[in-house]
Amino acid sequence: MAIIDSQIDSGSAQFQQNREAMLKLIAEWRAIEARGRSEEDGKREHYHRRGQMLPRERVHLMLDRGSPWLELSTLAGYRMHDDKDGALAGGNQIAGIGYVSGVRCLVGASNSAIKGGTMTPWGVQKGLRMQEIALQQKLPMVSMIESGGANLMYQAELFIPGGRTFANQARLSAAGIPQVTVVHGSSTAGGAYLPGLSDYVVMVRKRARVFLAGPPLLKSATGEIADEESLGGAQMHAQIAGTTEFVAENDADGVRIAREIVGNLNWNAAASRQRVAPALLPIRAPLHDIEELCGVVPPDYRKPFDCREVIARLVDGSEFLDFKTEYDQQTICGRAVLHGHAIGIISNNGPITSKGATKAGQFIQLCCQADIPIVYLMNTTGYMVGTESEQGGIVKHGSKMIQAVANATVPQLTIVMGGSFGAGNYGMCGRGFGPHFIFAWPNSRTSVMGGEQAAGVMDIITREKWAKQGKQMGETDEKMLAMIRKNIIDQFDRESHAFAATARLFDDGLIDPRDTRKVLGLCLSVCREARARQTFASSFGVARL
Repeated sequence: MAIIDSQIDSGSAQFQQNREAMLKLIAEWRAIEARGRSEEDGKREHYHRRGQMLPRERVHLMLDRGSPWLELSTLAGYRMHDDKDGALAGGNQIAGIGYVSGVRCLVGASNSAIKGGTMTPWGVQKGLRMQEIALQQKLPMVSMIESGGANLMYQAELFIPGGRTFANQARLSAAGIPQVTVVHGSSTAGGAYLPGLSDYVVMVRKRARVFLAGPPLLKSATGEIADEESLGGAQMHAQIAGTTEFVAENDADGVRIAREIVGNLNWNAAASRQRVAPALLPIRAPLHDIEELCGVVPPDYRKPFDCREVIARLVDGSEFLDFKTEYDQQTICGRAVLHGHAIGIISNNGPITSKGATKAGQFIQLCCQADIPIVYLMNTTGYMVGTESEQGGIVKHGSKMIQAVANATVPQLTIVMGGSFGAGNYGMCGRGFGPHFIFAWPNSRTSVMGGEQAAGVMDIITREKWAKQGKQMGETDEKMLAMIRKNIIDQFDRESHAFAATARLFDDGLIDPRDTRKVLGLCLSVCREARARQTFASSFGVARL
């Protein structure tokens, strides 16, 4: 494969401006995450005084020391519902992919240090996405629960999606995906089914509370008076109800037991007896420094850049086999290797033309034929418009590309590294097309179109309407239209911002551009292991009979 010859001058003023602006965006995003951490850390003394660990401390203790940890959707729900400044972002749960006793798992913890761990609407959606990842990638789920349940102020948005989380638990178990749950505190009402539907349950003595109705509701509904311990304590569930298999003495002991359960799943040993994954190629570092990515890409999505400069800093040896380069030069397709994984890459150096769409559609089919995962490096204004494009069959050819993306049989991973507009989002495997993983850079923009274009459409339609009615536009009318245009542009800027998109789970989280190679390498490894693994399904999952 040819080596990409970079044309970037890392000493130029433009490079330094790009870098400083990108670093500023990264700092803003990290500051939002820090607000949530600060909110949690403020409860540290309170938790420790009552003999408990903070939720994030539980996660750290659960994970193998020094192993990779990819936290997901840290800004879920940012500035929505009760969140004013990001302190409540993350959906009141910590979740990600990491190693427990040498087994790669989907690890999650309800963040009881923030509003008692009550579930927000976007927290529920985040939980559903975690279950989707666990099922698709065949990852055991390890959960650490201490939650006040659903935030009742938003019950209309929570009730039905919340039920789906329980259905997913049953389906995960039936699909042979183990679920290990440690109950550190309250898990009541509908939340009681979370441990009830898990395959293995650990409850912390004198802390766990699992019941459908707590003492106040029980007294109100039936008149019965009961204390929390006899109604739903760990000892009762272990000795009488049979809801838990293990009782822990404290948080750390609960984590220890969970790690032993995972270590005894025989998960890795079983994988070695199943279908062998294709051998990895030797891993080679890119020839160009990945640290330069912050200067390669302009923070303004309206400014073009050569996607090959990004590819050169991501792939092994900076080698890239360009596909049909003379047929269309705006949609870039080619083969490469990343962390030893053979991959296909599709990226953008401009709008997707009819030729670009047919080129990409053919390339996707070739990757499926060769069983090679596809990485989409998205930076697109969308499909090309205009009389020439319409007559050239852009709808027909664009549809074929979208069909190829929707029906691809190989893992598809997407990085939104710039613009993500209109149907281009679909053709480049945006969230709606179910990529195995999708991440975004903090400079990215996702919207049906740019704010300027939306404002321009409104302006043209309004002027044409008034002209048809025979109205003349005066100075006041022009000022009103100018204000409307500004409001539309401001609204689109807010709603298309990377922080707003990740808050709505348009992606699996923001990443620092300089971490892109590591994140893609980890996710490709997850997908490779999942495709090689055979799970042992049952008709309805494991139940306590």
